[in-house]
Amino acid sequence: MSAARAIGLLVGVIADGAVGDPRRRGSAAGGAALLALVAERAGRRRPLLRLAGTALGTWSVLGAARISAQGTELARDLETGDLDTARRTLSALDARRTDGLDVLGLSRASVENVAEATSDDVVAPLLWGAVAGVPGLLGSRAVALLRDAAERQGPAPSRLRWTLARLHELVNLVPTRVAAALTVSGAPVVGGSAGAAWRAWRRDTVLHPSPNAGRVEAAFAGALEIRLGGRTVYPHEVRELPVLGDGRNPDAGHVTRAVELSRVVGWLAGAVSAVLALLLAVGRGRGAVSG
Repeated sequence: MSAARAIGLLVGVIADGAVGDPRRRGSAAGGAALLALVAERAGRRRPLLRLAGTALGTWSVLGAARISAQGTELARDLETGDLDTARRTLSALDARRTDGLDVLGLSRASVENVAEATSDDVVAPLLWGAVAGVPGLLGSRAVALLRDAAERQGPAPSRLRWTLARLHELVNLVPTRVAAALTVSGAPVVGGSAGAAWRAWRRDTVLHPSPNAGRVEAAFAGALEIRLGGRTVYPHEVRELPVLGDGRNPDAGHVTRAVELSRVVGWLAGAVSAVLALLLAVGRGRGAVSG
């Protein structure tokens, strides 16, 4: 049992990269998630069934393939000058207004979206999957989806929206910092700067209103040696966010490199989550023996 969850997480990561996003196939994601829960519960004494359930659950919620596809599409549209299509694509992914964004603004928003999604939709589910199995995987993803839906509501304050935002921050408190650390580690793989990623992460997020998102975005900015953040227009408000990083302004090429960095962070997160699952299983085993 100790290795089943770890191997299942890795198999799920591989499946996401090889097969792609189940949400592109309609109800496949919901069916896979339900089967994963059933398999994990039925596989308490059957390691292979437990492994299969974890792999299926991981594949059903992981967003790495989706992030890669959407980021690549945005980069292509920006490169060819099809800004209207880029605006439509980004507006479906991000709550900010995109109608007034030029190439620079769209490139900046695209990199920020890739960075935050990598943390929310890849690193967080994997870490929670390592800790709590399929319920952790599905719960982490559900919190992210509910928070995103709440952010698109009207300007009137809502107790539910506030509660979901705080819950999302709590669930992602550790994963965002792990994601930032993995970004620092993976930066050299895509020709980026680990040192700049570390400095931007530690220096530029002090004034960011989010306890989570700014850290991953700053690490991406430093790794790619670009500037992110700044004035951001939403449908019902304008936020003056701190500038993250101290490099050049981003362009379509940086969106492509952000996608590459996201893939690297995803693979590293898969390895980390597998190791964490093994360590937790060994710890539980020792506790049971000593008890």
